[in-house]
Amino acid sequence: MWQKYNKILVNYYFSVKTGKKIHSICRYIENNCYLCVRNVKIIVMTLVIVGIFLIGCLLIATENITKVNRAAVAIFAGTVGWVLYICFGMDFVTSQHAYEFSNYLHADEWNIIPDNSVAVKNFISRFVFLPYVGRAAEIVLFLLSTMTIVEILNNNGCFDFISQLLRTRKSKKMLWTLAIVTFIISANLDNLTTTVMMLTIMHGIIPSRRQRMFYGSAILLAANCGGALTVIGNPEGLVLWNGGLVTATAFSMALFLPCLAAWLIPTYMISRQLPERVETEWIVMPYRGDDTRLNVWQRLVMLFVGIGGLWFIPTFHNITKLSPFLGALCVLAILWVVNEIFNRKLMNMDAMVDRRTPRVLQYGVIQMILFVMGIMMAVAVVKETGAFNALTEYLGVDEQNPSVWTHGVVAGVISTVLDNFATAINFFSLPDLPLQNELLEGTTDYSCNGLYWQVIAYCVMAGGNVLGIGTVSGLALMKMERMRITWFFRNIGWKALLGGIIGLAILWLSHNLVSGATCLLI
Repeated sequence: MWQKYNKILVNYYFSVKTGKKIHSICRYIENNCYLCVRNVKIIVMTLVIVGIFLIGCLLIATENITKVNRAAVAIFAGTVGWVLYICFGMDFVTSQHAYEFSNYLHADEWNIIPDNSVAVKNFISRFVFLPYVGRAAEIVLFLLSTMTIVEILNNNGCFDFISQLLRTRKSKKMLWTLAIVTFIISANLDNLTTTVMMLTIMHGIIPSRRQRMFYGSAILLAANCGGALTVIGNPEGLVLWNGGLVTATAFSMALFLPCLAAWLIPTYMISRQLPERVETEWIVMPYRGDDTRLNVWQRLVMLFVGIGGLWFIPTFHNITKLSPFLGALCVLAILWVVNEIFNRKLMNMDAMVDRRTPRVLQYGVIQMILFVMGIMMAVAVVKETGAFNALTEYLGVDEQNPSVWTHGVVAGVISTVLDNFATAINFFSLPDLPLQNELLEGTTDYSCNGLYWQVIAYCVMAGGNVLGIGTVSGLALMKMERMRITWFFRNIGWKALLGGIIGLAILWLSHNLVSGATCLLI
């Protein structure tokens, strides 16, 4: 009897053990199936979002053919990408932000969350989407502030001295005067604003369209090279500076000689194509719709407040550690007050409405601001899908194998047809860095003031000069002068390419010399 009882116990033990094993196997299969389904959904939606982004890039690159505004395309790609991302938010969050989401759910043990989908959407909105909006808003607010500063200065005739500098019929002197003034102004103001302003001045001086095409091209080259020289000269530098990836002084010092080469070499070659004399119209100080124009000293004060204030923004940022756009807003506020004090007579009799900026400048400013916002949002959602991480892993790129120069050349080639800001943002997003960068200066190419950021910023600028369609400034020039891409490359582009290659060689040589000197000191 005892043997029979033991046999029953043994059979029961093995049946229970087998049941547990079967249950464990079922749970394992269920978990694996869930992970497989989740991964498939992530891959499919990532491909869809990346596909929308790539189609958007194609439309941006072919804007001169399709006639579809790049700002509209960028905003569409960014908004649709984020809508698709949040629709499949649980899958993306559990794969990319599992630890942060877990902390968010358990931050308050008494907090009752009614629905997982609501919790995921709240998490994405607060901790994924909003930081990217903040970064884009910093760039947009800075651009809005500086462009408003330019509008105030231009409305008050603070740039009328440029027309007086052009009182010559010598073609080479006029070319170099336009180029030097554009280069200096563009280093302090946005290059689109500078280009449109200088093109407007040039239109009032040179009646010949063919001659304007050469002079306008020289203005474009000077504006792009001058803008790339400083962190406040174009949106690419602003993104790097706001992200803590570069400092203002180190960035300008590293790109000073390369930008000079990329500007001076093609400009010199263009000057050799010009005739000895240029046809000009009689230059007079423009009538601004009232008989109480500002005095010369008042214009100089406003110019000093506007441009001098922009020079002070890097110092403001270093002292306060606040975002640079706050410094730009401070300069704008001071200039605004000075403007109202100097123009109180016109304010009282409502005569300020007679002062207008060129319509193309107004339209171009709004277009570029919306384009910058849209591109940054579109690149952000692609980054959140993990596509950039997968690409870097596939290419085998990391801090030990950065392939900086290869990336630079590829970025330069792409930026010949795709907008240089869109190209730069994509390459800036390749390194897997935290959203809020607190990088210290180090020896790696991805550290603060690392070689990677300098090479990408320079190469996209140089590439944008080759065909003229790689920048919003170039498109503005081509629309104003009805210029063809083939003409631009045949007369200007190959010269800009030569200057860009020489500038890149200078950057490579200077980096190797500095590295060699550092090794010797160590």
